[in-house]
Amino acid sequence: MIEVTRMGRSVRWLGYLAFVAAVACFAAPGAQAQSRREVWNKPATPFRVIDNIYYVGTDGLASWLIVTPAGNILLDGALEESAPLIEKNIQALGFKLADIKYLLNSHAHFDHSGGLAQLKKDSGAQLIANEGDKSALEGGFYLGSESNHQLDSVPVKVDRTIADGEVLALGGVKLTANLTPGHTRGCTSWSMPVKDAGKTLQVLFYCSSSVAANRLFGPPQYPTIVADYETTFRKAQTFHVDVFLAPHPEIFDLHDKRKRLEAGGPNPFIDPTAFAKYVAVSEAEFREQLQLRKTHAGN
Repeated sequence: MIEVTRMGRSVRWLGYLAFVAAVACFAAPGAQAQSRREVWNKPATPFRVIDNIYYVGTDGLASWLIVTPAGNILLDGALEESAPLIEKNIQALGFKLADIKYLLNSHAHFDHSGGLAQLKKDSGAQLIANEGDKSALEGGFYLGSESNHQLDSVPVKVDRTIADGEVLALGGVKLTANLTPGHTRGCTSWSMPVKDAGKTLQVLFYCSSSVAANRLFGPPQYPTIVADYETTFRKAQTFHVDVFLAPHPEIFDLHDKRKRLEAGGPNPFIDPTAFAKYVAVSEAEFREQLQLRKTHAGN
């Protein structure tokens, strides 16, 4: 968590600055840039979050295993060097890589797509993503910053594109692809129902709505980026989310919630208020950045 104070008001910022700081580090000379990757790629012990959803990512980057009777689904691949850690975590839970039928991606940035190529090769799974992110995934670049090779990822072939609202079904599990563009052109927030204590709850693996390293003006990261953010903020208001999960652990307090989960009692990942709070702060930051960048562009 980061406390940000502006004009006398304190805002509990749920992880937005993580990516900004990371990009700054990657733009810096060797040792500092490498240290950021090492921080992100620190090993983490896998665990069951709720129902059939397991955390198999690193200490600093999320990866999710969704288990079904007909095979499993893996969401996000973290960094290129994270793939062996993710594979080890999956196996430590007693699952087989060969049982992964589908690989999904929240968005085509190197810290979430870098490990997909190795994971795809080792599991034989199909990679599914939104059309908007296909070129970046297959080209291994950061859309709109193709010349900045510090942001390059490992190219990976997309086997199938999935449209907004389309459902991916496997072994009784139904994952809905919700296009929430802006952070990337094909940013996809995956949602699914789960059971806990006899109740049906809605899980959302939110892609992101932070501005981060994106240019809103002069020129924009991609032509429709501002309108896409606006669409996502309107759409986010319609989501009912009981369990809010995301690609960066600090965004949804993963480590604190894990400690509370292990201590016993109600599952702390169940919090119907968490997502709306994050989106409100995210939108406020977007509007502030939009105004700042409009002003700067006019000078």
